[in-house]
Amino acid sequence: MTPDRFFSLMLALRTRPETTVAALAAEAGVSDRTVMRDLRWLQDAGFPVLVRRGRYGGVSMLPGGGLDTGRLTPPEREHLALTGLDGDQRRRLGVEQVSGRALRKVTGARGPDDLLPVGDLVVSDNRPWFGTEPEGVSPAALIGDLRRGVRLKIRYERSSEDAKWRTVDPYGLLAKAGRWYLVADEEGRPRLFNLLKIARWEPLRTARRLRAGAGLAAVAGDLTAGWESGGDLEVRLRIMEYQVERSRRIFGSRLSIGEAQEDGWREAVLRCRVLDEIRQVLAFVDTAEVTGPPEAVARMKELARMVFDHYA
Repeated sequence: MTPDRFFSLMLALRTRPETTVAALAAEAGVSDRTVMRDLRWLQDAGFPVLVRRGRYGGVSMLPGGGLDTGRLTPPEREHLALTGLDGDQRRRLGVEQVSGRALRKVTGARGPDDLLPVGDLVVSDNRPWFGTEPEGVSPAALIGDLRRGVRLKIRYERSSEDAKWRTVDPYGLLAKAGRWYLVADEEGRPRLFNLLKIARWEPLRTARRLRAGAGLAAVAGDLTAGWESGGDLEVRLRIMEYQVERSRRIFGSRLSIGEAQEDGWREAVLRCRVLDEIRQVLAFVDTAEVTGPPEAVARMKELARMVFDHYA
């Protein structure tokens, strides 16, 4: 369980006589199964969490849970609410660093004295490999207007040909894979805006208009799940057996690999959002072959011809 979900769950359990797994999952933007796993983690850690199954079941915290947010200073509350971020991301957001004393204040569970603290054994670094200091809008510069709960007018530049002002209703910020994104509704539809591509922004005087029942965690979760699913375009491939592991590292969950063939090749399906994403297949040169649909084969031939002409 991530530290930010720990804090959210503990706060929910200590401020309500009883709740349900479904309600906790909706708040955290995760599945019921994930919440059940988190609740078992709390029980194993010594927190008096009671989970009753069945028609009249629910989740409750017995007295003595140990969470006392009144003992926290404002910076410590900020720290615990954002513990999914590493130190570099906190610095960009402008949040003061707080030591592990904040977490110790709110947990009454204690492990055996001879065990090393988990905090001494884990370090987080959410930057991508070979990542450089990001440009564009700083999350620390944007957070002030987000906290005011107003609509934003942003100049979004996905490319030099597609740069325009957009009016959005922001939910907040998402830090993922070393990048920052603004999570917002545009004309009632959820969107992710990369902060690297926001050239300018202006706060408007009107309050943000969010969809009923929608929250930052749930909206961000739905949007990123759509990204990771790959898209609706299915491109058929043949990949040489010894390149299978490399292809899985590059394409991730977008790639489905079939059974091994006697000729040393494997059939595969790559899910893409747009046709031009098959450019990544060029990295395999002659050890991967696009076999369908026809428009994907034609595009690969065109790309190969462009590479040949460039180096001819």
